[in-house]
Amino acid sequence: MHFNYRDVNRGQRVHIRETLPVDDVIKERNDIQHIEPVDVDLTATAADEGRVDVHGRITATMNTVCSRCLEPHEETVVIPFHEQFMMADAADLPTDDEDEVIVVTDENVDLKPYVEEAVFVHLPFAPLCKEDCAGLCPTCGKNRNEQSCDCSNERIDPRLAGLQDFFKK
Repeated sequence: MHFNYRDVNRGQRVHIRETLPVDDVIKERNDIQHIEPVDVDLTATAADEGRVDVHGRITATMNTVCSRCLEPHEETVVIPFHEQFMMADAADLPTDDEDEVIVVTDENVDLKPYVEEAVFVHLPFAPLCKEDCAGLCPTCGKNRNEQSCDCSNERIDPRLAGLQDFFKK
């Protein structure tokens, strides 16, 4: 997944459409069981001041485990991608743009590490099967999405537990 910096900077528009395996991105995640190879759809165009602008989207489908009810489910994430590149031999960057522009030294720019980084950053922190997932009962362990339970999950401060029966007389 490469583009030639000089060709794009001369006005040639490069469209990059590939499927990229990113299994290493989820290596340390126990809540993501599997990630399909991501679909990458990017366009590299010349920008001002000798920069190359790469933008598009990445679509990732993964099998996750819900962090509340522990049920497996499939989740698809569409990740916006936008990076700017500049050759190292180009004019010095202003200090306020240093974080926004990636300086490259080779004309053949490999986008794979930047795509992997975008996927990693957009992985769900705590995957959910649905936004209103009720989760598991902390007392009996039943999945509260499927059935309700009669457990009392009210927490009482142990310092005030003696007052619990005070008004029952």
